[in-house]
Amino acid sequence: MDTREILSKFHNGEISIDDAEKMLRRQPYEDMGFAHLDMHRKIRTGVAEVVFCQGKPDEYLVEIYKKIYESEGEVLGTRATKEQFDLIKQVIPEVSYDPVSRILKVEDDDKIRKGCVSICTAGTADIPVAEEAAQTAEFLGTKVERFYDIGVCGVHRLLENIEDINKGNCIVAVAGMEGALVSVLGGLVDKPIIAVPTSVGYGVSEGGKAALNAMLASCANGISVVNIDNGYGAGYIATMINKLAIK
Repeated sequence: MDTREILSKFHNGEISIDDAEKMLRRQPYEDMGFAHLDMHRKIRTGVAEVVFCQGKPDEYLVEIYKKIYESEGEVLGTRATKEQFDLIKQVIPEVSYDPVSRILKVEDDDKIRKGCVSICTAGTADIPVAEEAAQTAEFLGTKVERFYDIGVCGVHRLLENIEDINKGNCIVAVAGMEGALVSVLGGLVDKPIIAVPTSVGYGVSEGGKAALNAMLASCANGISVVNIDNGYGAGYIATMINKLAIK
C-alpha cells in the first residue's frame, strides 16, 4: 500500500489515525533473517518489490511471497518453475503461473491497464522473453499489444504491422541470432525502442552476445538496450515510459 492509498483510506474513514500512523512508521524493510524485504519500495518508486524466484530455497520463497502478499495484496515473481508454483499455491491459492514466461503472480482481477506498449519478437523462439516483458508491463498497469514472429527473414510481416506497432508509446523489440529486427524497427518508427537480445542462436551467436553487440552498435536512432534475456527489465522500463506518455 503506497502513501496516497493510506491517506485516502484514512480520509474515507476506512482506517483510524493510529492505523495510518503505524503503516507510515513501518520499518523501511522487513528483517526475515534470510532476507530484508524492501517494504517501502512502492512508496519510493511506485512498484513493490518483485521476486526473482530462480535459485531461492523453497522455505524462503514461501515466506517472501506470504509477506509481500500480506502487505500488497498481489505479488509478481519472475523465473519461476512449475514446482515453485505448486509450492506457493498450497499457501496462496490465488497464485497463477505461466510456463512460457515463467511468471508466478497474484494479481488484482479488476486492474485497469492504461496507455500502450508494443512488444515485438523476431521469431517464436524469442516469445518466452517477450512474454516476461509483456506480463511484467501488464502487472504494472500497462496495456500491451503483441506482434510476434515478424523478423527480417520475412520482412513483409514487419512492414504489414508497422503502423500498429508505432501506435505504442514505446516499443520493446526482442530478438536473438544477429538481432537485426531492432535496427530495422529503428529506421521505421518515431517511438523509443527498448532492445532485448535473447540467447537464441547457433555458434557465434554466443548465447545472445552477437545480438547484444549488434543492438549496442546499431546506427538507428532511439534505441536503448537491456541485458540478454532481460524481459523483466524491458517491461519495467516500458511501463515507466508509458506512464510519462499518458500523464
